[in-house]
Amino acid sequence: MKSIALTAVSLSMAASALAQPDNDGLQIARNGSQASAKGPTDYFTGTVRVDPLFLQPKAPARTTGAYVTFEPGARTAWHTHPIGQTLIVTAGFGLVQRWGDPVQEIRPGDVVWIPAGQKHWHGASPTTAMTHIAITEQENGKAVDWMEKVSDAQYGKQP
Repeated sequence: MKSIALTAVSLSMAASALAQPDNDGLQIARNGSQASAKGPTDYFTGTVRVDPLFLQPKAPARTTGAYVTFEPGARTAWHTHPIGQTLIVTAGFGLVQRWGDPVQEIRPGDVVWIPAGQKHWHGASPTTAMTHIAITEQENGKAVDWMEKVSDAQYGKQP
């Protein structure tokens, strides 16, 4: 009986410790606890929703992630990432382009790797929404360098 009581007290103390804010311990972001945000108009054309997937990393961790939904015609501005970016397309039909290269089509199940420093954009096709998971690492607290918007003429050069 003593071991059952001791186990119950230990479990209760462990649960209490997890419930307390602890910068060095396990953290759980409960489903629905991180607010969706509109993609800022300075960096996106059209309607874009960004749903964070990860908690803000604490050093030495530096990975961020978001579930990003682009309505038809929506897209990022041109940008680069200091360490690169991985996109995992989960729904719809989208487009991605590296500066100087032709536009590429992307579909659910496609995984896109954008190397560090590569100027690029990504978004939905003109007629179909697209959602992807974006995984990016920060360097010195910065994950992206935003540039000029993708013009309608650049966006219109589809395969």
